[in-house]
Amino acid sequence: MRQNACTLPRRVLARTPAAYVQAQRRSLATEATSLLRKDCSSITPPYNKLIQNLAHVRRILGDRPLTLAEKILYSHIHEPERTLANGGIKRGETYLQLKPERVAMQDASAQMALLQFMSAGMSRCAVPASIHCDHLIQASQGAEQDLERSIANNQEVFDFLESAARKYGIEFWKPGSGIIHQIVLENYAAPGMLMLGTDSHTPNAGGLGMLAIGVGGADAVDALTGTPWELKAPRIIGVHLTGQMNGWTTPKDLILHLAGKLTVRGGTGSILEYFGPGVFNQSCTGLATVANMGAEVGATTSTFPYTPRMRAYLHATGRAPVAGAADKAARNGYLVADEHAEYDEIIQINLSELEPAVNGPFTPDLATPLSKFGSFVKENGWKDELSAALIGSCTNSSYEDMTSVADLARQAKQAGLKTKVPFLCTPGSEQIRATIERDQITKELEDVGATVLANACGPCIGQWKREDKKGEENAILTSFNRNFKSRNDGNRLTMNFLASPTVVTAMAFSGKLSFNPMTDSIPLPSGESFRFTPPRGQDLPEAGFTPGETRYYPKPMPEPQPETEVVIRPDSQRLEILEPFPSHFGPGSGNERGLELPPLKVLMRVRGKCTTDHISAAGPWLKYKGHLTNISENLLITAVNDEGGDVNVAFDHEHSPAEPETDTIPAVAKRFKARKQPWALIVDENYGEGSAREHAALQPRFYGCAMIVARSFARIHETNLKKQGILPLWFVDKADYGRIGSGDVVETLGLADLLEGRDTSDRAIRLRVTRRDGETFEVPVRHTMSADQLKWLRAGSALNHIRAQISAAEGGAAASS
Repeated sequence: MRQNACTLPRRVLARTPAAYVQAQRRSLATEATSLLRKDCSSITPPYNKLIQNLAHVRRILGDRPLTLAEKILYSHIHEPERTLANGGIKRGETYLQLKPERVAMQDASAQMALLQFMSAGMSRCAVPASIHCDHLIQASQGAEQDLERSIANNQEVFDFLESAARKYGIEFWKPGSGIIHQIVLENYAAPGMLMLGTDSHTPNAGGLGMLAIGVGGADAVDALTGTPWELKAPRIIGVHLTGQMNGWTTPKDLILHLAGKLTVRGGTGSILEYFGPGVFNQSCTGLATVANMGAEVGATTSTFPYTPRMRAYLHATGRAPVAGAADKAARNGYLVADEHAEYDEIIQINLSELEPAVNGPFTPDLATPLSKFGSFVKENGWKDELSAALIGSCTNSSYEDMTSVADLARQAKQAGLKTKVPFLCTPGSEQIRATIERDQITKELEDVGATVLANACGPCIGQWKREDKKGEENAILTSFNRNFKSRNDGNRLTMNFLASPTVVTAMAFSGKLSFNPMTDSIPLPSGESFRFTPPRGQDLPEAGFTPGETRYYPKPMPEPQPETEVVIRPDSQRLEILEPFPSHFGPGSGNERGLELPPLKVLMRVRGKCTTDHISAAGPWLKYKGHLTNISENLLITAVNDEGGDVNVAFDHEHSPAEPETDTIPAVAKRFKARKQPWALIVDENYGEGSAREHAALQPRFYGCAMIVARSFARIHETNLKKQGILPLWFVDKADYGRIGSGDVVETLGLADLLEGRDTSDRAIRLRVTRRDGETFEVPVRHTMSADQLKWLRAGSALNHIRAQISAAEGGAAASS
């Protein structure tokens, strides 16, 4: 049941525009003097146009109170009369056609996104876009050496990205510039904006009161080609914040706590919208941390009402014109929820009662209060030993984070302490690196044993050349956002516990997992003991930010240079021109079942948690992101086969005498492809959770997968499957998961009626299963395909459909001229 502000105490009412103005007058942050002045013409949302479009949508909806997330979404609806022609908007049901204002791509995912965009045949991007070189830089020795080595090892990819950026007019942030999400927050994010990013932590930009949504490359191509981007209207979960954080508690602890409440599936299909007086006590970058990790509960994105501290951050980062325009939009009520707006659910959190948390291992939603973490370690029989401490990454590398940990470093240095374990620090951007170096923060960290890494993702995404603890069970503590098995160092036995950067830093001086810096002391050689006082940080530098090495930065708003040749070597093992996927239907498909899928052989039944890291591993495989043939060799190599319980084992029940019955999963998939045998997967709950990597959809499609049937899907991955022409279906009865096994043949019934519009219900499709022993039965399933998504399936992929539309439009224009 939806909750309305009327059903809650008066203190739960969403902030009104009048309340916003009062809060702005009693600003909670001192504005730092900016050393930067940016051209904001391409980054200031067209507020007047958005407000007018929202008014149009309100007339269609009946002018009901709207949440902030709804205001931002609905103001970006393309052609409201057509999108809302069927009678308004039902959260969780209605598909919205949206026009995002910007696209951001990181270097690993940008490769495939650009290869797809190039095949669309356009000469320039329809919206401003940027490329950020951050994922391909491996951490090992330190910033300078790591950056130099990584550039040399990845020069071919960087040349491709830079040449494509030049050809199509995309801003190119060079290696060393920083992590995509920090750069977007510092340069592009703006209150009320809608943007897409080819990374699951794109919602980080929500810290500036906007909707930033992580997508696959094919979704990005929608925006880049000017095609309306489709999203099922999300549910809105309201998170009402009261009170004020004390002592060691940070915004990171807020989202760690919330992850424990919602679990990795609790936010799926929903936007988290925070409101209440507790929001206004947080820094802009603190809110970005909260929004960043909303991805770990499956949320579409997260957002917050416009606050004075957001305004201060915009001024400090050289975007005063954006702040001025946002102030005006806020006075018109655009950047805050309406009073009495309805939420599908409201979660109450009193920040005054919140304590630091430690989440993990192996899943970001296993939350333990810091006061109980020592007992948790003991109960599980783990060594009370920390092997490494890592801070920074896109989640926690702000100036506020770094000044907070520097405060702890100063305290420890005065007591004569140094860290007892490797202590690695990753600045989020060149701007942060240069600013903390100028303000002596870097030196204070290095004085106690820190190694400062390059401005890049590094260990957070598995780009960590770790030489110790190989094959050993060990525990690391990080301020990262994700902690799946093998993710950080390739070792399945490494337990990554997530915490705030201040807790991570304090525990690095103890070396013990059981150490609680709120209550415990560290013995000193003198016989005395030392205890930390709660750290204090500063959200904005008094002397303003300094840009650092501007050679890493792009020219703002570059014009396309169509004569530029995009650099791809013919013999490249890193890059490969993407060939269109064939349609499952029609002439040349070999499918004799018309508009039903051909008979599909089941490759395997996947057991339990299967993230995009399981489906398409990162780490050393990142170098093949632009080469579909090569990266497909890692398909599902860490997935568990439910028939036997083995990792990376699949059965081939029709193998030749020269072939073994079992082989690796990609090897069996390749056999099926060689036989021209289309296939299906049977998978478990929340299949495809984790990152936005579309390779987890591209790779099975490349090998011939046509359908995946799940107990449930993660949002981004389900969309990515649809984009690549794979039909995702949900079991109506989850127990049917266990009835279908490898080698069984599955056929769709009713898909033709759905494609032809004769049956548009979500139960239009059934499955007929023929088991290996000849038994036949039917299984009810449901689908979430929209009318446009059915066109993608019929065409073989969304890109095939877009290409056909562009060709038709060009043909029509030529005929009329």
